Amino acid sequence: MDETPQITQLLADWQQGDKGAFSTLSPIVYDELRRIAARLMRGEAPGHTLQATALVNEAFMSLMAGSVSVSDRQHFFSLAARVMRRALVDHARGKGRQKRGGELQRMTLNTSAGSDQNQTLDVLELDDALTRLGDEDPKLVQAIELIYFGGLSYSEAAAELEVSRTALVAELKFAKAWLRRAMS
Repeated sequence: MDETPQITQLLADWQQGDKGAFSTLSPIVYDELRRIAARLMRGEAPGHTLQATALVNEAFMSLMAGSVSVSDRQHFFSLAARVMRRALVDHARGKGRQKRGGELQRMTLNTSAGSDQNQTLDVLELDDALTRLGDEDPKLVQAIELIYFGGLSYSEAAAELEVSRTALVAELKFAKAWLRRAMS
């Protein structure tokens, strides 16, 4: 069964006060967040101290606290992407990592979710570059967050951003090139 409509309906029901919807929604969302976090953590350096479970718990607790209004599954995972990105950056800063040198935190920015061509990046350097890119085009940063931090498919991210999949692919090519140049 496709969980996308189910998640969207459960989110709506939960926000309307249906406690049963929350009970049904929680394990589905938690499992999806766990898959996203596991994918993010695979790109981290050996010995990385932030565990995927902590990343999931941070996102889950932030989003399920009930203070966030969520319209659908894509919106929920868009917010989760931002929370996970922020958690990775906060962890890197909290550990006193330097921008270059020392014990760097690494993460992988894939050309696609299943790609074997990975580029390992410093989380703080990536965050800085994404912040600068966001000053020029916030929608490009949102696209990166949705796909690489949030685990949404290109089609789901395009729907969330209200652009065509083709336009999103072109925008991501530009964004990745911009990031490579900014980080080199």
